[in-house]
Amino acid sequence: MNILKRKGFIPGAMAMLLLAACSGNGGSSNAGSTDAAKATPGGATQPAASTAASVKPANVEITVWDKPKPDEPRKAHIEEIWAGFSAKYPHITVKHETPPTGTSDRQVFMTAMAGGTGPDAYQYAHFPIIQDWIKAGYALDLTKYWNDFADKGKYIPSSLEQATKDGKVYGLPYKMYTVGLIYNKKLYQGAGLDPSKPPANWDEFADYGKKLTDPAKKQYGFALLGMEWADWHFEYYVWQAGGDLTTKNADGTIKLEFTSEPVVKALQYWRDLKWKHKVVQSNVVQNIDDNNKDFFQGRAAMMLGASDSFGGFAKNGVDLNDVGFAPLPVGPSGKAPSQVGGEYWILNPKSSKEKQDAAWLYITYLTSKEVQDSDIKYLYDNGIMPNLLSVRSDVNPLQGAKNVPADLISGVQKAAQSVHLEYALKERLSPYIVKAIQKVLLSENADIAAELKAAQETAQREIVDPYNAEIKK
Repeated sequence: MNILKRKGFIPGAMAMLLLAACSGNGGSSNAGSTDAAKATPGGATQPAASTAASVKPANVEITVWDKPKPDEPRKAHIEEIWAGFSAKYPHITVKHETPPTGTSDRQVFMTAMAGGTGPDAYQYAHFPIIQDWIKAGYALDLTKYWNDFADKGKYIPSSLEQATKDGKVYGLPYKMYTVGLIYNKKLYQGAGLDPSKPPANWDEFADYGKKLTDPAKKQYGFALLGMEWADWHFEYYVWQAGGDLTTKNADGTIKLEFTSEPVVKALQYWRDLKWKHKVVQSNVVQNIDDNNKDFFQGRAAMMLGASDSFGGFAKNGVDLNDVGFAPLPVGPSGKAPSQVGGEYWILNPKSSKEKQDAAWLYITYLTSKEVQDSDIKYLYDNGIMPNLLSVRSDVNPLQGAKNVPADLISGVQKAAQSVHLEYALKERLSPYIVKAIQKVLLSENADIAAELKAAQETAQREIVDPYNAEIKK
């Protein structure tokens, strides 16, 4: 949801995003410089040339929650990258840890930060929530580091939008993705559908879903995301209907749109997919991993997915030549923007200055062109599809893509032509709208308008009113 927009994609950002997906410009991977001192990559300073040889940097240890799982396909390469950093900066010891267990990575991080036990650097500050974390004091103001950062011009403007507040930078862009419709070409052919012609609109999508559903084969048309992240995909349908779940006013306050006509239309369409057309899985609130598994094993013919998800396909034995990726079908509005999202590296404001300097060196090393290029090469060399979008304009994700189907690349690029950020205040409002969505999916006779009204009234009272009051202070 992983996964790259909040409202207002800045003019020209789309062109830059496509540039990142389609071309490499070359460029320096140096990370920073200062006026009065010799710089190390990342903006931290060393003594001037006359004393550099006699002064040894003080040893420092930082804690980072970035230890890969044992079955992570890139584990060996990640460890090689770590070794490269250690060789370059021997005075910095990075303690790689697995985050504590909890209901979600976001909740675990917030709990740790509130309790003063957060890591020195954290890589999962998602686009939709970083502004909340900035406000909560969980993200260090990186403006001074950023201003001294030699590579600051190498990051596409849209990747910085959500990490910027009042002209200050709080996050270093790390990953960026776009979402589209993923489908099984073989199942299309078996149902008499042309794999080169994915469904263009809601009506066609429902029709395709019915043709792809065959209970005798335990095969269904579309893996619907109805679990606790349901709003992650549901919001796309609201956009397709011409609306959004919230409106962010000029003064920063939030207006709820749960009861608006586009939201009602989108939820009605979802209910129809479940109860009228019967093209989704029987357990609409099953885990997203089970949805993915259904697709990998040929039970689900279509699902929504991101441009950074194809590594999992190869891992699960899926031939990418059998996979299609297309822009989302348009809804009543005649539009179908793709969600764009991603992650930032952030630093802990409570860490010491020495740890912050070291952590900045670490995160700029990991996001450098040199490391990003090596990661893409490793993935291709090992038959794993990389994310086809990059936060850096000088990194070409398609370089070396000899075995990547041309139509898959084309589909990602088409999906990236119209993009939208997730709705404002999503992190806090998600449980309220998801509750309404699930009631409608689980009960054929649920009153859509009533469920949305109840969700909006509760969210208004418990979240939006206090939030807006705080904003106005």
